[in-house]
Amino acid sequence: MNDRTLLAGDRPMVFAGSPLDRGDALRRDEDRVSALMDGDEGWWMILADGEALLQPDGNLFWFHPSEARALDLMPTRIFLGHYRGSPCFAAQLTEEAPVPDGVEPVDPRRAAMGMSPDEAALYGYARSILLWHEHHRFCANCGTATTVKGGGTRRQCPGCHKEHFPRVDPVVIMLATNGDECLLGRQSSWPEGMWSALAGFTEPGETLEEACARELNEEAGVTADIPAIRYVMGQPWPFPSSLMIGLVAPVSDATITVDTHELESARWFHRDEVAAMLAGTHPEAAMPPSIAIARRLAELWVAGRI
Repeated sequence: MNDRTLLAGDRPMVFAGSPLDRGDALRRDEDRVSALMDGDEGWWMILADGEALLQPDGNLFWFHPSEARALDLMPTRIFLGHYRGSPCFAAQLTEEAPVPDGVEPVDPRRAAMGMSPDEAALYGYARSILLWHEHHRFCANCGTATTVKGGGTRRQCPGCHKEHFPRVDPVVIMLATNGDECLLGRQSSWPEGMWSALAGFTEPGETLEEACARELNEEAGVTADIPAIRYVMGQPWPFPSSLMIGLVAPVSDATITVDTHELESARWFHRDEVAAMLAGTHPEAAMPPSIAIARRLAELWVAGRI
């Protein structure tokens, strides 16, 4: 068993490791999907402006179909797939709708940290797909209002017949390394003492490695050794719909020149310092919480696994 296999077998990141059977074949039959949504089988996840509705114990509240039908919901309904043998659906409350008794809307990041891995993955998918539908109701080609197809996997324009599919925005997030040091940066809006790996969106016409090297150079002035950049792991990030692509990036020039438009500061941290940050014992600096892939990259690096 090699190191790559070991990394793949680690616990999934929050929002990753979805247990869904997304039912691709079923979605081809629009009538069957509609009947399933209108029926009394399965469970509904209801969101309030993207926030999860939780039980007092912190778990997701799943609504029976009859309970969901009694709520004031936005028109877009999503068939998520089958989970533990039951069909699962998602929808959002309208802005005017009161939150049902016995549940509490909770900030997505805080909510996901308290959910089971399965439910966090389900919630992340539901949040991303519902927000995409909310913001892409009209055809980008001709401006006609589009309709939901495939249980929510796409929208179709009745005017020009163009199909539109949910977008995923790739984001490289990289732990730049220089021997026993790694590069971390911070933004002025972050909590005092918080440091993290650098990140940025992949642009058209570049590979992941090229995006990684460009972002490191633009934000911190360091030069990555492109052939040595390695993929570590990914994480769906439903804010609103990114894919975090975790990389480790050895550098050939470690001289820092910070772009203060992007970062407040950046510096090299020794492996022992990062270990203290992860343990919460560093006197001045801290890493992001466990929901963040930046923390997982740091954990693996400190352990000598990447």
